[in-house]
Amino acid sequence: MAAQLFFNGLVTGLLLALPALALTLVFGVLKFANFAVGAMLTLGAYAAWVANVQLGMPMTAAAAIAAVTVAGAGLIADQLAFERLRLRGSITLLVASMGVSLVIENVCRFFFGNASRGFDVALSRPIRWEGIRINQEQITIAITVVACLVAVDVLLRFTPLGRAMRAVADNASLAAVRGVERRTIARLTWVLVGALLGLAGVLAGLDRSIDPLIGWNYQIAIFAAAILGGLGSPIGAVLGALTIGVAEEMSALVIPTNYRQVVSFAVILALLLFRANGLLGAKAARK
Repeated sequence: MAAQLFFNGLVTGLLLALPALALTLVFGVLKFANFAVGAMLTLGAYAAWVANVQLGMPMTAAAAIAAVTVAGAGLIADQLAFERLRLRGSITLLVASMGVSLVIENVCRFFFGNASRGFDVALSRPIRWEGIRINQEQITIAITVVACLVAVDVLLRFTPLGRAMRAVADNASLAAVRGVERRTIARLTWVLVGALLGLAGVLAGLDRSIDPLIGWNYQIAIFAAAILGGLGSPIGAVLGALTIGVAEEMSALVIPTNYRQVVSFAVILALLLFRANGLLGAKAARK
């Protein structure tokens, strides 16, 4: 049972890795904690559901539709709210993101109601390996997340956009002097973040049923993962997500599963008290 829970925790951690990475990218480049990550994840799940169930598209095409939809929603939110408030400070932007979250969540509730929904995917038998039960959905989640993480790492390290994003994250004023336009980088960051959250919504919909609160169910764990890894550190966000995923699943050995979110709250509390920068936050700050 412990081995099964540990494996499930790794998959849960991989699922948390994409939204945690999206959260830390916004914090690193745009300097505020985006409270709308859960709502944008929900939007991605519903966009994929419409494409898959109502339009009859395969899951790969539905995932692409979800990524584009949430990327577009991110651009709209930036143009209507965040860009206008960018000079007001991180607290103002955080509060604005709460408003964006409420708008997106209630738009989804208005169009789709409160009923639980699921994707139209073929049923498949789980694989058993060394006593561990591995579902097809878990394999899909692992492959998709690893591919996305590799792609984002390549983008941040080896492309002009990645270098510009890192420059703005380190010193926006100095980057502007060198010809990097922060407005353009902010919008491209929202495109990347929206695509990650859209794909995360698809994976969450494969892992559980889709409802207006699907993103909220992951919200605390996402923030715990990003804070644990160190806000602003992409590598830290992934490590934090894996740690939170394993910790939440393994907690089922000692507490009822309904209370496993207590682990995320405990991690946030401990970090705020003893190491506010997270695992890699101090290192990221020195860069």
